Amino acid sequence: MGYSAIIYYYFIIFYAVFFMGGAIYGTFVPVYLDYIGYSKSEIGILMSLGPFVAIIAQPFWGITSDRARSKNFVLQILFLASIFIMALFPLSRNFYYLVAVITLFTFFQTSTGPISDAITLEYLSGTGQSFGPIRMAGTIGYAVMSVIAGWFAQRHIGSIFILNIIVMFIAFMIVYKLPVVKGHQFGKEKISIWKLFSNRNLVVLMLLNFLIQTTLGFYYTYFPIYFRKIGGSNELLGLAYFISAMSEIPFLLYADKILKRIGTRWALIGASGVAALRWLIISFIPNAYLVLPFQLLHGLIFIVLYYSMATYINQEVPKELKASGQTVNNLIGMGISRIVGSLLGGFLSDLYGIKMVFLYNSVLAFCIALIFGYIFLKKASK
Repeated sequence: MGYSAIIYYYFIIFYAVFFMGGAIYGTFVPVYLDYIGYSKSEIGILMSLGPFVAIIAQPFWGITSDRARSKNFVLQILFLASIFIMALFPLSRNFYYLVAVITLFTFFQTSTGPISDAITLEYLSGTGQSFGPIRMAGTIGYAVMSVIAGWFAQRHIGSIFILNIIVMFIAFMIVYKLPVVKGHQFGKEKISIWKLFSNRNLVVLMLLNFLIQTTLGFYYTYFPIYFRKIGGSNELLGLAYFISAMSEIPFLLYADKILKRIGTRWALIGASGVAALRWLIISFIPNAYLVLPFQLLHGLIFIVLYYSMATYINQEVPKELKASGQTVNNLIGMGISRIVGSLLGGFLSDLYGIKMVFLYNSVLAFCIALIFGYIFLKKASK
């Protein structure tokens, strides 16, 4: 086995382990907060703290990575800090304590994903190897841990924090095995992050991504709570997320071919249409077991948005701003959008119920697909 093949497998293992952490935190922290007695609007406030912090954290760590001697070193700092702060999480149930811990945790953890993508995609661009199988490993890791964490959460909800610490530590250790990817502004003239916004096509795609991710932000925060209210247990919730994660595999197997054929624009439009259909179905189904097969639609929404934008940025953004480009996209598409989806969704859910807000999200996603589809068609006809 050649060196490049060995490195490729290290990336596969890293993504499998890294995404296990997302399965634990994103899925079961809202359940934990519900378990210890917080209201939907309070949960919305706590879960939206992360995206608020990301407004500062992600551009900061993106710029830091582009200007550092090594992006890998910055990533390791982020993992170590996240591990330490996660250990503080279950020590108190006080609201203001949780505000402080979530704020600190997110300041470091929120940039691990886009910087990992920047390292991986930049390395792969010099080898000709595909990102799809590596990202698919993340999907499988997420799916497997959803079931494992669901089993533990059903028996002791506090165990999710121990699991998360273990997973993040393993990911931290694997970074040592990855090839070093330097920051291209290190020792050179500094380039402003605002240069990213001079690319009009990128700005339009980020806007479309932001709007659909807003509906996903509501889903990630309130679906676990809604799922339990219609009869689902924590174990069944883990199975639901396992199905949704595994549904990403077909797209990832053919992602590069699909994007080459239809382009990033129409991939995002397609994801918007599927999102509209999925939220509509969830709003009408009254039983947790009936929701499970429709979790398969997830594989045509989030991963399409994520993969399309990550690869587009790696191809179109100057090498001096690759980490900054990934973090800014992550900030807009999975940061600010989550603030709107989580915070506004919480207040609307208290007023109208989670079920009705899913219906409103369906209408929103459908309108987004129509409006941007029209814009892209009009531009193509010129």
